[in-house]
Amino acid sequence: MTISTGDKLPATTFVTMTESGPEQVQSEEFFAGKKVALFSVPGAFTPTCSAKHLPGFIEKADALKAKGIDVIACTAVNDPFVMGAWSKAGGADGTVTMLADGNGTFANAIGLTMDGSKFGLGTRGQRFSMVVNDGVVEQLNVEAPGEFRVSSADYMLEHL
Repeated sequence: MTISTGDKLPATTFVTMTESGPEQVQSEEFFAGKKVALFSVPGAFTPTCSAKHLPGFIEKADALKAKGIDVIACTAVNDPFVMGAWSKAGGADGTVTMLADGNGTFANAIGLTMDGSKFGLGTRGQRFSMVVNDGVVEQLNVEAPGEFRVSSADYMLEHL
């Protein structure tokens, strides 16, 4: 079943890269008591993700926060080392929290996986964005395959 607006996020574990190395983050703790702009990309360092998706949320960070967003986070079915390197390469450190979903547990739990095997990617998370308020989905924007429009920072800002 695919998650919907009004649903509570399932309890899962992400991994972030810290100065001390990989650190587990429980979804219930991460989303508790704050309004989070979460976006998902099919893969770190992939063309649209690196050229448009991540840069858009970095560029619009102040505008999102002015509209009540406390934290901006990105998730992908990548390991925390890749997500950490992508954060540094993309200039996201200190602006976007990278939540590695290396086994696809979160993407699967919310019903937003895609089959990228024809590109050698295996099962990945779909491209989407959502506003999560204290663990509950307030806004959900899922892209059609191959599209990049409704999951953008600009689209989210227009609908906050």
